[in-house]
Amino acid sequence: RPIYHRKEDRIRAHVTLCWLALLLARIAENACGATWPQLRRELDRIHLGAFTGPAGTFRQRTEITKAQRDILAQLGIDPPPRIYQLTPAGP
Repeated sequence: RPIYHRKEDRIRAHVTLCWLALLLARIAENACGATWPQLRRELDRIHLGAFTGPAGTFRQRTEITKAQRDILAQLGIDPPPRIYQLTPAGP
């Protein structure tokens, strides 16, 4: 029984979310042939940086490595766009 939940519906929701997380981890492991910690360590290296200059602000992700691209392909996920958001400076 989760410590921070006392109501029955919240406990059920918590257990359901934990079960779904475990299921997704196992699906990823089976699809990629690697353990969840290995997959997570590799995918955790993808970052999103915000850059501001006189022309405006943009958000850009780090370059995706071959290993990261392979993991995403095995999971059937398209790589995120290189430029995520572009906001021109105001007048």
